[in-house]
Parts: sequence; C-alpha cells; structure tokens
Amino acid sequence: MRHLSLAVIIAIFGGGVVAAQQPQFFNTVDGSPLNFDDAMEEGRDTEAVKEFLETGVNIYNENEEVMKEAEDTYNTMCSGCHGHYGEGKIGPGLNDDYWTYPQNETDVGLFSTLYGGATGQMGPMWGSLTLDEMLLAMAWVRHLYTGEPDTAGWLTPEQQEEFTPYKPKGGAEE
Repeated sequence: MRHLSLAVIIAIFGGGVVAAQQPQFFNTVDGSPLNFDDAMEEGRDTEAVKEFLETGVNIYNENEEVMKEAEDTYNTMCSGCHGHYGEGKIGPGLNDDYWTYPQNETDVGLFSTLYGGATGQMGPMWGSLTLDEMLLAMAWVRHLYTGEPDTAGWLTPEQQEEFTPYKPKGGAEE
C-alpha cells in the first residue's frame, strides 16, 4: 500500500467523520522527533512552509513560478552528490522509483531526511538551507522524476494527469 503524500487521514468510525492530522517529522536514521527550533529564522514564515508543516503538502511541487529557483537551489546544494539530473553520484539517485529510505516517497519523509540528515555523507541541512529552500530543493527533486506519474504519490491527482516524466536537456542520458 502506498503512503499518502498528504497528511495522514484518520477515519473516526463512530460517525464516519474523516479528519486530517498534522504531519509528524522524524529523523531518518534514529527515528527521533525532529526539532524545528534548530532551523534558520529566515524562510520559516513563507506560505509554503506554513502549508507544509500543517498538511505535509509541498505547494512548490510542479509550480512553474518557482521552478527556476528550485532548480538553482538543487544545483547549488544537492547536485554535487546526487547528480545534475538526480541520477546519483556520491549520494543515491533521486529521480526514479527506488529510494534508499522508503519514507522519501512522501514529501514529509523527504523533508525529514533533508532536515535531519541520513547515513553516509548526508548531514542535516537545517544549518545550510532554510525550511523554504528545503521545499524548493524537494520540488526540483520531484520534477526530475523519470517514473510513471501514477507512482508519484507526492503529486495531486490533477498534477499526475499533467505530469511528464523528466527528460534531461540536450538528450543527455541519466
């Protein structure tokens, strides 16, 4: 069963009421709750960060208005290890259906990995990127996806209908 990219949905059986629960963020390596008090002050109060911390939805995903900034953020902070097209280098590939950490299939999981770090050389990014920049980098990672739209659980159904798997510019192979 696929994980939902939106907030966890809890069915309350007595009245058939469905309520959304605020997402929970845990360290990818040790499972401890993440402390957002460590995050930079800058970039905490954007509409995207507020929405994401409340719902787990990254409003930057496939948002053409921010794609250039998302690409620049990814290229500056992520491409050195993960490759210009997310194909993987020192760090794992990010553009296909295989995730070293399966929770990264969801935006809450990917954000948690960015914020708190992972094993190997992937340290926590809370001291290098603002919360807003993390969402931008994630949006570019999601944009680089080469798989089928129906397996991109972070996209809304409407976005899945419109999504075209990424093809590197100039015909470069991944």
